Amino acid sequence: MTSDVWLPIPADEIDGLPAGFDYRFWDGGKDFPADPADCAFYVVPYMKGPEIAVRPLAAMTSVRVVQTLSAGIDHVEPGLPELAAGVRLCNARGVHEASTAELTLALVLASLRGIPGFVRGQDREDWRSGFYPALADKCVLIVGYGSIGAAIEDRLAPFECARVARVARSARTTERGPVHALSDLPALLPEADVVILSTPITEQTKGLAGADFLARMKDGALLVNVARGPVADTKALLAELESGRLRAALDVTDPEPLPAGHPLWHAPNVLISPHVGGSTSAFMPRAKRLLAAQLTRFAAGEPLENVVLTTG
Repeated sequence: MTSDVWLPIPADEIDGLPAGFDYRFWDGGKDFPADPADCAFYVVPYMKGPEIAVRPLAAMTSVRVVQTLSAGIDHVEPGLPELAAGVRLCNARGVHEASTAELTLALVLASLRGIPGFVRGQDREDWRSGFYPALADKCVLIVGYGSIGAAIEDRLAPFECARVARVARSARTTERGPVHALSDLPALLPEADVVILSTPITEQTKGLAGADFLARMKDGALLVNVARGPVADTKALLAELESGRLRAALDVTDPEPLPAGHPLWHAPNVLISPHVGGSTSAFMPRAKRLLAAQLTRFAAGEPLENVVLTTG
């Protein structure tokens, strides 16, 4: 008897899928493509939110793998208690690093060099010449040094930064230098000209960039959030922006999507992009390669890549 695999991409558009499965296309529509109880491998629809992500999970009594197409897994975590023990949850490590790091550098450079102001000036035929901050000679702090944080540092390398400091959940050593523990943040924040948030959202990181964190940042520093909106405290950040003390570039916000009329839209010194860190032309080819490789391993009974947790 064959098992069902639910894909948010039509199977005939993915090269290299193994035979022996019934591939069902479901990208979050109202109707399920088949009985969820027959699904063995569930690929979560991309960027459709937690309500859609978890909707079939309670009925997936035979599921053995839940695969996200995002680096984060927070959108599926509410449904995990519905699953039987032994289900492997895998993320999309390797799919989003390049695109997210690319956007991070774009946000840093655009914010420092005043690009939003130039665009507004162009609209008004206003020549806004002058001196603007450079990334060269700046101290950068990356908070969240996983694969995305490392990819960000790779792209910082040619910009002649004075220093790049790294922070993760626990201290370790890398080829580029030491990675500090989160407990070292109070000492590192006052030295940074640019602080980049690239952490997963966990109980430890929710609200991490709160009032105390922001108060320790130096005057005029830039906060860049490419993690999740709730990693930064919106109220505390607004206070710092409105005072003119800090600047921010945000690919993620809390709430999200940012509703019309929210004060963050018009706060001074903030650049907002609509959560597009991974949504580029690089996404689909990499996502398809990941799915083909994971399903080939699954069919052969081999260990899967990117296993974040196993239910139990």
